[in-house]
Amino acid sequence: MFAFAIYDNVNETLFLARDRIGKKPLKYFLDDSQLIFASELKAILTQDGFKKRVDYQALQLFLTYGYCPSPFTGFTDIKKLEPGTYLYINLDRKTIEKKRYWQPRFKHKLHISEKEWCQKILDTLEESTRLRMISDVPLGAFLSGGVDSSGVVATMAILSKKPVETFTIAFNDKDIDESKFAGNIVKRYKTDHHILFAKPQSVETLPDLAKLYEEPFADASNVVTYMVSQIAKKYVTVVLNGDGGDENFAGYPNRYMRLKRDVDYDYWIQNVRPVAAKLLKSFPKANNFFEKAKLPLYRRFASYNKIFDPDELMNHSKGEILSLARNNNPYQIINNCFSMFSGKDLKDAGLKFDLLYFLPDQLLTKMDMASMAVSLETRSPLLDQKMIELACKIPFNLKIKNGKSKYILKKAFEKIVPKENLYRPKMGFTIPLNKWFSGELNSYAKNILLNKNSHVKEFFDIDYLKNMIENNNESQDFGPRLWTLMSLELWMKAYFA
Repeated sequence: MFAFAIYDNVNETLFLARDRIGKKPLKYFLDDSQLIFASELKAILTQDGFKKRVDYQALQLFLTYGYCPSPFTGFTDIKKLEPGTYLYINLDRKTIEKKRYWQPRFKHKLHISEKEWCQKILDTLEESTRLRMISDVPLGAFLSGGVDSSGVVATMAILSKKPVETFTIAFNDKDIDESKFAGNIVKRYKTDHHILFAKPQSVETLPDLAKLYEEPFADASNVVTYMVSQIAKKYVTVVLNGDGGDENFAGYPNRYMRLKRDVDYDYWIQNVRPVAAKLLKSFPKANNFFEKAKLPLYRRFASYNKIFDPDELMNHSKGEILSLARNNNPYQIINNCFSMFSGKDLKDAGLKFDLLYFLPDQLLTKMDMASMAVSLETRSPLLDQKMIELACKIPFNLKIKNGKSKYILKKAFEKIVPKENLYRPKMGFTIPLNKWFSGELNSYAKNILLNKNSHVKEFFDIDYLKNMIENNNESQDFGPRLWTLMSLELWMKAYFA
């Protein structure tokens, strides 16, 4: 993982580069008279001659995805260099070259038996974990109890001569608490385990996190990631984690299983749709499915992981956001990824989008900012270059098979992880937004979003905001939208108050 600059003062050239998958950030400002670059955007804001301005197109994308896709940052004229990309600037000639030097490629598949795939995965994970365990400072691991972190900790334990230090966040809500499954790994491998409980009061750190993250950022698990980083730092200086398993091996059932259906059965869906749509008008879910089937594939994929869809922004936003909603397609980056995809299986285009945008701009940003805030280094064995390139060669139908996500990874992990951890519904590492917004977080949201100095009221109808706050429940889950709006408001207050 790296982000670096090389300045050649003889030839007056500057070379900036970022690591392949985007573990480390590199942000820059460039105009006719100056170039400013840094790992943290906050450093750019301190420089003379730079005037802060909101990039409203970045805000539209943020409201759609919950993060600012590269190269957007939320600030006009400040960009972040895309993963696997370099910037070469000749200061004498005033020329700029930006080029992607690496990206995940899915064109060439390897057709071997499941048994052989399992061994390849375990061998590659062992080597990538061994390399990341090389450290002259105390080392441990984040352990959620999910498939990926369980596999990483199991591999660490097999390689280590002493107990692995492990760290877990727990919840009182059994629907999302994975500490029991973390306990399975702790018991099997006798790790030195540390656990911390998260409560609604934990959101008191949100204003500080909005400042810390620099860009509009709405991944609700940043709160617990920051908390687990704080507790880990008391014991170790480096931690390994399970980041990358879902993107490499198709671990999000909500979108990858739907994508598989959309691609594999598209011919039948399109032929059945005209008749079925008429017969099933009185069944809302079925009718909605066939209506959505009219959309291009990239639009369907986009809809499976959005915060606000374009119609919501058209109907309920105002000002600059409404103007953009009318004229700018926020899904264009997904369209580009699907339309330019060179592999044979379009299902892999969804994985590629997540590896190029969702993973670096949301998940890795969340981890890097939270951990580095407490001077904790995080390493990701499942994001080793060899692991990513190996995963790209695995046929998609071995990643989603028999109704199971991450099929081949789970099959490989059967040797080292309890089956109870592998074959259970995915919970996700986050906070219970719906329940928290129905309780103690509700008044916090009201105070943030509806006070007289609220910035969000410039972007959305006040009645729309009130409706979401007052009517959030299990049947109408506005939690992700409210969290996104709160995050935006706190970011605006931190940088544009």
